[in-house]
Amino acid sequence: MRLMVYSHDGFGLGNIRRMLAICTHLLDSIPELSILVVSGSPMLHSFRLPKRLDYIKLPCLNRGASGEMSAKYLGTEIDETVKLRSELILSAIANFKPDVFLVDKKPYGIRNELKAAVEYLKAKLPETPLILLLRDILDHPDVTIPEWQKYGYYEAIEKFYKSVLVVGTPEIFDIRQEYQLPPTIAQKVQFCGYIRTELGRKSPNLIRSELRLSPQEQLILVTPGGGEDGYTLIDTYLSSLALLPASYKLRSLIICGPEMPAKDKAALEQKAAAYPQVQMSDFTDDLMSYIAAADTVVAMGGYNTTCEILSVGKPAVVVPRIKPSQEQSIRAEHLAKLGILAVIHPNDLTPDILLRSLLQQLDTPQISRTAINLNGLPKISQYISTLLAKKKVVIPFCYQFPELAMIAKIV
Repeated sequence: MRLMVYSHDGFGLGNIRRMLAICTHLLDSIPELSILVVSGSPMLHSFRLPKRLDYIKLPCLNRGASGEMSAKYLGTEIDETVKLRSELILSAIANFKPDVFLVDKKPYGIRNELKAAVEYLKAKLPETPLILLLRDILDHPDVTIPEWQKYGYYEAIEKFYKSVLVVGTPEIFDIRQEYQLPPTIAQKVQFCGYIRTELGRKSPNLIRSELRLSPQEQLILVTPGGGEDGYTLIDTYLSSLALLPASYKLRSLIICGPEMPAKDKAALEQKAAAYPQVQMSDFTDDLMSYIAAADTVVAMGGYNTTCEILSVGKPAVVVPRIKPSQEQSIRAEHLAKLGILAVIHPNDLTPDILLRSLLQQLDTPQISRTAINLNGLPKISQYISTLLAKKKVVIPFCYQFPELAMIAKIV
């Protein structure tokens, strides 16, 4: 059985990390499945990819702070680059002939690059169901609703998509109400729960041993996700260490992210050199091991990082990104109201406020997060498995034997 996955990308690592986690779980639970991923993520090759999964790398696009898209590396115009991506996707579909097509976030893809593909599937492979995968929150309703109306997403879902799987819960954010989904679309929505992240490859004790932590030291992990806009968070954190009371014995591991600009990383490394208890790194494909080993996490509020924090019940201080999307801020505020984490609006971020919040989290016992549904992966797997089972062709009994087939033909 064949699953094709379109991974929305354009900023950071969030989308591709989430889709790879879903794909890995699907492969583990559906032995006969093969998956082809199409993505423009510049970091896809850096992840450990499971067997029976391969990918087609699309030319990279980049979403700037204003939200405008451009070619990330090629010296080509955006329309030319999107046309190239669109034709690569269409060719892959025509040749791979997927049994199910899973689309991340945008019903027509970035800048409508999927429109030809979904129309082809409707006309040429009508038995292949299209599934739209949405994270819990896209953006503020005042932004999302006009965008969906402008690009015809409501109509696209109604016409082309069998269902909409949401990796979240309506208790935190109900997209049916918040985004004013028409009844015909709302009935296609299935809330799967958040994605529980499996433990990393290394135990917390091994991580602490590798970092040479003494039993008295507490580990703070600082992660701005992909890192493209992570300079301010890390710079403020380093400044906060100058205010740290002597009674606290902290070690800091800062993972800048592979997309942090070189000049920003160099400036932070120079500043960090003044703090011998700080260690910096570019990237790890095993972030979960470090989150599990940390005593407290300081992070931006991306979907994946939030799920990782929830999965191991770690205290956390989240400084959410507020542009070009308010998704992180909305999620963090909802979780902060439940007492699950601390949130600092980026406009309020100062070394003093960050340190005060961090120390409060360090002194707060680990809390239970059983109220948050983290069954997203098995729920998606169950749904996809059911779709694939319906696609399997059962050969009629009479055609398994030539003589019976001949009788059937005569009849």
